[in-house]
Amino acid sequence: MSSKSPNKSDTEQSLMALINKMKEIDYIDPEIIPDIELYMDQVTTFMDLHLGACRRSDEEKVLTKTMINNYTKNDVLPPPNKKKYTKDHMCLMILLYYFKNVLSIDDIQKIFHPLKEKFYDDKNKSIGIDEIYAQIFTMEKKMTDKLTKDVLRRFQSSQEVFSNVTDEDEKDYLSRFAFICLLSFDAYLKKQMVERLIDETLSDLD
Repeated sequence: MSSKSPNKSDTEQSLMALINKMKEIDYIDPEIIPDIELYMDQVTTFMDLHLGACRRSDEEKVLTKTMINNYTKNDVLPPPNKKKYTKDHMCLMILLYYFKNVLSIDDIQKIFHPLKEKFYDDKNKSIGIDEIYAQIFTMEKKMTDKLTKDVLRRFQSSQEVFSNVTDEDEKDYLSRFAFICLLSFDAYLKKQMVERLIDETLSDLD
């Protein structure tokens, strides 16, 4: 064990630093998505610039050329128009970035297919991909504070569960482990719900 144990204040400060980092993880504002067609290098540069806070390390890439090409080959993304990507492409790629960290490629294909077929690049539709993305962005912004408060509540619960442990190093580790378990179980339940919603959505469309 180390000679100096982090106290509750240190742990709370560490959590607040994580939460502040979490607040940076955000959808890209629809207003800053270019309304002109972009080449691949411009797309990856834009994504790295605006989704950089989502990376776990500086070496991690947001979306590489290889990733984008593979998603296109697997019919997740529509093909570019003469090697250029539209605003609709950009909106789909931003959503894809978040989905790929949670869902299998098969599930992403399933949920993206109706989106592309019904709303992509068709001016006759009642609503387009860019408008759908804008509505999701607005909804997500409203939920950020609620999500932050929920994380804080879970942290407080994890601090109390091992309050009877006298060794401060062990208590700090067990409290962090409990916090990780709470967040992981929450993520697991939500992932299960998302997968079932995907299956039900596709069943309703058949």
